[in-house]
Amino acid sequence: MQIKILRSETNTHQLYTLPAGEIPLLNALTYIKETQDASLTFSAGCRASVCGTCAVRVNSREELSCSYKVKPGDIVEPLQYHPVLRDLKVDKHKAQKTLLQSNTWLQTYKESSLSHTDEKQTAIQTDCILCDACYSACPVYAVNSDFLGPFALTRAYRYSIDKREGDAKNIIDNIQTNGVWDCTLCGECTAVCPKGIDPKMDITILRGTSLQLGHSDPTFTTQDFGIPDFGFNPNAGF
Repeated sequence: MQIKILRSETNTHQLYTLPAGEIPLLNALTYIKETQDASLTFSAGCRASVCGTCAVRVNSREELSCSYKVKPGDIVEPLQYHPVLRDLKVDKHKAQKTLLQSNTWLQTYKESSLSHTDEKQTAIQTDCILCDACYSACPVYAVNSDFLGPFALTRAYRYSIDKREGDAKNIIDNIQTNGVWDCTLCGECTAVCPKGIDPKMDITILRGTSLQLGHSDPTFTTQDFGIPDFGFNPNAGF
């Protein structure tokens, strides 16, 4: 079985041969490093799909190396929109700064007891492991590098509906620029999340909350909704 890996020094895909059989990609990368190419560089952590460290792109789709099973002909590349340090290892600092920019924590704490139902409302969002898969999959970054991004907006949603948050409006106000209205709602972030989080839905809800708090889509007045086709000229004869 053979796979290709994008090498940063040459910016070309290098072919590697693996033993036959189904193995996790992380095991394959380790095998290559130990037996064929000690210079191959990648990131790994818990090896149990918990830490998010080993995320890469396989055949143009974001995957966790520790859980993805290698297939013949796979093409492995680093995450998009991240500075590549070497080969598959990227710098995630810029992406994770979006959490600071979006104020994704309790702004003003107020005492409040949480019911089981309250906890279930944000249980999925709390499972985010910051693997950056959604960040890498988001097409908005191709045109707007300042976009807050899926995991920052999901975290904003998580805290904006927390009953212990005494100033949810501050969170909503802070995600208007390069935030909820810049998302295209394409759903790519939802498709690649290894934890089943749905940032697209979270952002949709945040838009509704934004409208309730007096915000609006800044591009609404410039949008072209086209001319309706009635199948006839409604002005004919006038």
